[in-house]
Amino acid sequence: MLRRWVHLYAKDVLSMPDAWEYPWFAAWDLAFHCVALAHVDPQFAKDQLLTLCREWYMHPAGQLPAYEWDFGDANPPVHAWAALEVFHLTGGDDWHFLERVFHKLLINITWWFNREDEDGNDLFSGGFLGLDNIGPFDRSHQPPGGGHLEQSDGTAWMAMYCLDLLEMALVLARSDPAYEDIAVTFFEHFTRIARAVEWQGIWDEQDGFCYDRLHLSDGRVEPLRVRSVVGLVVLAAIQVVDAATLARLPLFAERLHRFLQERPEYAAAVGPCSAGPHHGHVLSVLDRDRLARVWQTVFDEQEFLSPHGLR
Repeated sequence: MLRRWVHLYAKDVLSMPDAWEYPWFAAWDLAFHCVALAHVDPQFAKDQLLTLCREWYMHPAGQLPAYEWDFGDANPPVHAWAALEVFHLTGGDDWHFLERVFHKLLINITWWFNREDEDGNDLFSGGFLGLDNIGPFDRSHQPPGGGHLEQSDGTAWMAMYCLDLLEMALVLARSDPAYEDIAVTFFEHFTRIARAVEWQGIWDEQDGFCYDRLHLSDGRVEPLRVRSVVGLVVLAAIQVVDAATLARLPLFAERLHRFLQERPEYAAAVGPCSAGPHHGHVLSVLDRDRLARVWQTVFDEQEFLSPHGLR
C-alpha cells in the first residue's frame, strides 16, 4: 500500500477528529470540520481544503488520501460539498479559492470514474464509505466467495459529487462562460448515474428503498435487502437549478433542455421547481414519489425512527 504513496509528505497542521482517540487526519472528517471552522477562521478552513488537494497529498492518479493507516481506502467524496459551503459562508466572492479547489477536484472525480465503476455502468463501489455504514460483510475487501459489490451509498455519493461540481461550475460561469461547458458535462454525468440507480436495480420498486447489489462469481446478482444508512444517502443527491441561473447562463440552459428533448429517458431525474414556462429544475436521483416513499421509511417508528432520533 505504501509503495503507491511514496509522494505523500504530510508535514502540515491538519484538523483531526480529536486529540486523543483519533490523532490522525481523515479526508472526509476534515471536510466537515472546515464547514464549522469557516465560522471561526475562514482562511484556515480554505487552506485545509486546499492542502489535502496539493500534490504532496493527492495521488498523481487523483485519489485523496483517506486516513493515515490506509491512504488508499475511499472516503465519501464530500470535498466539493465542503468547499461550496465554505465559499458561501465566507461571502461567496473568493473566486480564486473556488477555482483552485475545482480544478483539483476535476482530477479526483476522474479517479472515481476510472477506478470505482467496475462494470462501467455508472454504479459505484469504494469500500467503507463513512457514517459507520457497516454492512453484512467488510465492504473494503472482496466479498466472501468472490464477486464484487455495487454500493447504493457509493453511487449516491457520486451523484451528489456530480451535483456539487455542477454547482461549482455554474458559480464560476458567472465570470467565465467557459465553465458552462463543464457544467453540462456534470449535468449529463448526474443523469446517467440517476437512471442507473433505477435501471440497474439499486432502487427496489417493491420495497421503496435502495440496496447494495452483490455480483457473485457465478454470474448471479443479489440485492442485499438490509435497511440501513446505505439506502438513505440517496436523499443527499438533490439540487435546484433555479430560473435565474438558467436565464443568466443561456448556453447551459439550451444544452440542458436539448438533452432532455433528445434523451427523454433521462428526464425523470430532472423535475420542474414549479409550474409555468419560466421555472427552474430539481435534479434528484429519485423522483418526487420515490423520495416520499424513502421518507416514509425514515419516519416509520417500526423502521428508522426511534424515541431518540434515527436508528
